[in-house]
Amino acid sequence: MTTEALLHDIRQELLDGGLHGCLLVRDLRTGAELGIEPDAQLPSASLVKVPLALATAERIRRGELDGATAIDIQPGRITTQGPTGLTRFRHPARIAIDDLLYLSTSVSDGTAADALFDLTPPAQVAQILHELGLDGIVIRHSMRELTRTPTERFRPDQAHLAHTLAIEAGTSGRGHRVPQLDATRANTGSARAWTNLLQALWTPSAIDPEAAARVRDLMAHNLLRHRLAPDFSSDASRWSSKTGTLLNLRHEIGVVEHSDGRAFAVAVLTESLVPAGTQPGADILMAQAARTLHDYLRQL
Repeated sequence: MTTEALLHDIRQELLDGGLHGCLLVRDLRTGAELGIEPDAQLPSASLVKVPLALATAERIRRGELDGATAIDIQPGRITTQGPTGLTRFRHPARIAIDDLLYLSTSVSDGTAADALFDLTPPAQVAQILHELGLDGIVIRHSMRELTRTPTERFRPDQAHLAHTLAIEAGTSGRGHRVPQLDATRANTGSARAWTNLLQALWTPSAIDPEAAARVRDLMAHNLLRHRLAPDFSSDASRWSSKTGTLLNLRHEIGVVEHSDGRAFAVAVLTESLVPAGTQPGADILMAQAARTLHDYLRQL
C-alpha cells in the first residue's frame, strides 16, 4: 500500500466513525513523519497543561519559584462529569507547588493548573515557550474558562444538546459561538506544534535537561490511560502522554519509547461529529489510527 492510500484510508475510517482527525507521528531518531492535516489549529483543552508544566519547571530551575512553597487552594466544587482532583474538592487545601505540578499534569486537575497559572499567567507561559523556540502553541487563558461551557448549563440528560451546539456552531474559518472552541479566542495548537514540543522535551533542545526530565516524568505518570495508552503500552515500550477533552474535542499527545531504543512522538487531535458525551468507540478509533501510522513509519 502506498503512503497516500494509507493516509486516505485512515482519514476515511475516522470519518466513518464520526471523527475529524488531525494526526502526526514522528520518528524522534530520524525525523521521518506521517500525518493527516498536521498544521490545522485546534483548541487545546487540557493539553495546555504540558506547556504550563514546562514553564513552571523552568521557573523552579531558575530559582524564580520554590517547589516546596505551599499554596492555599480554594475548592473547585465542580460536580459535572469529568473534572478530577482539587476541582472536585469541597474544602480548602494547602499544597506545595511541586505537588500542584503533579496534580495538574498527571491527574489533569484543572484547579491545580489554575493555581499554577496564578503564579505564571498565560502570557508568561507563552513567553517562556517563545524563548525556547516553541512558537506554534497559542496560550490565551487559564483552565477556568473550560468550566464555563454549555455543558455546565444543561442537565446530565441534556448533554447531547451541548455537543450538538459544539458540532454545529462552528464556522469555516474555525470561529465558534462557544468561545472555548473558537480558534481565535481559545488556547490552540496543531498536531505539528505539539509534536515539536514533545521532540524538544525528549531530545536535546533549548529546554534545560532538568526541566525536560521533570515534564517527561509527569507525563510518564499520567493516570488517564483510556485513549491511546492501550495501543502503545506494553512490557517492551513506555508510553508518556497527556490527554485533552472538552465537549466534542478528544486529544492525546505522547511519546512511545521502545526497548530497542527507538522513540516516536504521537499527536492526535480530533473533533467528534456525534452529539454524545460518552464515546468509547472514538477513543479506540483514535488509538488505532495513531498505531497504524506508527507501525507504518517504524517499518520504513
